[in-house]
Amino acid sequence: MENRLNIYNTLTKRVEKFVPNTDGKVAMYTCGPTVYHFAHIGNLRSYICEDVLEKTLRYLGYDVKRVMNITDVGHLSSDADTGEDKMLAGAKREHKTVMEIAKFYTDAFFSDCAKLNIKTPDVVEPATNCINEFIHMIEVLLEKGYAYRAGENVYFDTSKLKDYYVLTGHSEENLFVGVRDDVEEDLNKRNKNDFVLWFTKSKFEDQALKWDSPWGVGYPGWHIECSCISMKHLGEYMDIHCGGVDNIFPHHTNEIAQSESFLGHKWCNYWFHVHHLNDKTGKMSKSKGDFLTVSLLEQKGYDPLVYRMFCLQSHYRKPLEFSYEVLDQVKASYDKLKKRIAGLKTEKNEDGSLKSVDKEAFDKFTESFKNSLCSDINTAGALTVVYDVLKADINDDTKKALVDSFDYVLSLGLVNAEQQTEDNGADEELSSYVEEMLAKRTEAKKAKDFATADAIRAELAEKGITIKDTREGTVWELNR
Repeated sequence: MENRLNIYNTLTKRVEKFVPNTDGKVAMYTCGPTVYHFAHIGNLRSYICEDVLEKTLRYLGYDVKRVMNITDVGHLSSDADTGEDKMLAGAKREHKTVMEIAKFYTDAFFSDCAKLNIKTPDVVEPATNCINEFIHMIEVLLEKGYAYRAGENVYFDTSKLKDYYVLTGHSEENLFVGVRDDVEEDLNKRNKNDFVLWFTKSKFEDQALKWDSPWGVGYPGWHIECSCISMKHLGEYMDIHCGGVDNIFPHHTNEIAQSESFLGHKWCNYWFHVHHLNDKTGKMSKSKGDFLTVSLLEQKGYDPLVYRMFCLQSHYRKPLEFSYEVLDQVKASYDKLKKRIAGLKTEKNEDGSLKSVDKEAFDKFTESFKNSLCSDINTAGALTVVYDVLKADINDDTKKALVDSFDYVLSLGLVNAEQQTEDNGADEELSSYVEEMLAKRTEAKKAKDFATADAIRAELAEKGITIKDTREGTVWELNR
């Protein structure tokens, strides 16, 4: 089998061979978090699966540029552009400014990502950085007749499109509007599925963040930001756009509508969507009140990478039900796997490379691993190849080389602590700095000052350093 990636494309509703616009290069966009609260583990399932997709592309030899937004303005509590701005709601809840809320929860999000070995995208752009880009796109849409002003706001006119529902396959009659929240009717709209491009002060008199625009003082709608941020950093043609299935309608549907109306041509070729994580009561949601976070899993004694393995044992396009019983089973499997790998007896050359790698066996198992990933990111199959390697009648140097290679994509921390320390690729000055920060983090944890401990982890993550707490102590690795 040719190692050509095949992925399910929501746009065409089938598994397709992935062919990028530019040979060898991939323009990839991920819908980022709305930073008004902690991310729950259901949110993070999407980011884990998108991380595997990006690393698979790199593993296959593609040059990937991945961009992600940070929503710090404009995301209302209903998908139908109604309700309160989530950022303002977060600020009121915690008696802080919107920007203080955005900073705190952005840092918390990337701290969680570091714990889960999720690579930070190449570009991360807050929506509030791109107001001029939003205004320009809206001006062009108005000039082209795809947008209109009503009630001091600016709306996109979905009736101007031949196939507004291209991503969902729905029709006007059977479409469910505001799929995630209650719908309030906006009497300014000409059509029920029109959406806001720019709100003026007529929407919220107390809106904390607002800017001058040709239509009055106000702020952008949620949908416009992803279109503009992706074009700013990836250009007019995108290969893969990622998100959770709850983004399909209306968010991604609206992105396609405004982007292709603005550009005058097809915008993105492949749409990659990750299904929900459920508990026994249904889909996880912040609106339920209590919700599961990475920090809560840690408090209960789980390594966050156990949750990553839990996610990788299921296919990204299938709903996944969370329970502590299943997580305990995964933890037992993960601990056994780590112990088995740590027990491999390997020999090294003077340059640090493994001494006796069987190239034929290495190539054979690498091909199997790639084949699983190329089959619509079959992570369960890829994990099976890891176990096949450990059971195989090959020497330990070859097993270790294969596991190290596979873990670039799986990112389960399968390299033992001693190896991580030897191969972290850091110079003496950086090593001294990291060790000093880890000592401070240890003291903070002893004092139960978990906020400081998490802040140190986040600071190290910003410098490309991943840390992991093990039974033998804390180990760290410099991400190359």
